[in-house]
Amino acid sequence: MTNRVWLASYPKSGNTWFRILIHCLDLEPGATLDINRLGIQTAAARVPFEDATLIDSAILTRTEVECLRPRIHGRPNPDIGELGNQAATEFVKTHDAYSLTPLGEPLLAGASGAKGVILIVRDPRDLVSSLAVHKHVSVDEAIAFLDSPDAAFGDKPGGLARHLYQQLGRWSDHVAGWLNQRDISLHLVRYEDLQRDTAHILRDAMTFAGRAVSPEQVERAVRLADFGALQAQEARSGFRETARNATVFFRRGQAGAWREELTPRQTRDIEVAHGPMMATIGYGLTFSPPSHQKFGQS
Repeated sequence: MTNRVWLASYPKSGNTWFRILIHCLDLEPGATLDINRLGIQTAAARVPFEDATLIDSAILTRTEVECLRPRIHGRPNPDIGELGNQAATEFVKTHDAYSLTPLGEPLLAGASGAKGVILIVRDPRDLVSSLAVHKHVSVDEAIAFLDSPDAAFGDKPGGLARHLYQQLGRWSDHVAGWLNQRDISLHLVRYEDLQRDTAHILRDAMTFAGRAVSPEQVERAVRLADFGALQAQEARSGFRETARNATVFFRRGQAGAWREELTPRQTRDIEVAHGPMMATIGYGLTFSPPSHQKFGQS
């Protein structure tokens, strides 16, 4: 039996960097990292869905796809074996919000038999500039996207995207949905903490996932996945996950860069829209927040 762990996040929150770190844990000593061969599946990838269903997804409605997805996610991955008596851990990326299908089933959590979810969150003030580059829009448009209940990926007109439709919704609601669900256990990773102490946060996440790793594996993964090295490799070879109109994927990656990139009005717009959840996660605000309860406190 496979232990499936979702790597959930709002787009541009550090999910790809985290996947690279996990991938590097499996590399042999002396091996090099190829960012275009990560080997970690994406829950909403169109080709695996069609391979599993033997159906051309273009002929299905969005509702039909949503109703089929829990059954696809519940299937064992034949490429994931077992390590002795211990089931191997399969990590699967998702940007989907936690939601129920039209049949009332959890899209990801329930029918998949997943072990748990690692939720990766990032300060939306930093996230929004990366999102603007990724979507090839202005920062103000990205701020509006972050606050839209209808925000989604995989919904572009004029041809099929590589990924199926993914409902995102507002940033605050996306985070709250995963934090508040009770279908599967959750481990929270803040991007800022991962950047500050990558080895410690990575070890804790792997412990949650039931994945045994050695200090040598962690040290090698942190070294290979250094952000500057990822930027250099993308500059040399490109990165297949870079959006079509975006100039770069590994853009800056610094916590707190919003202080240099956003105007005071843009900062306040984000904080007004998402202040309560930001405060809950532990992000300091530039204006007095409403009363709140920090995550993990009762």
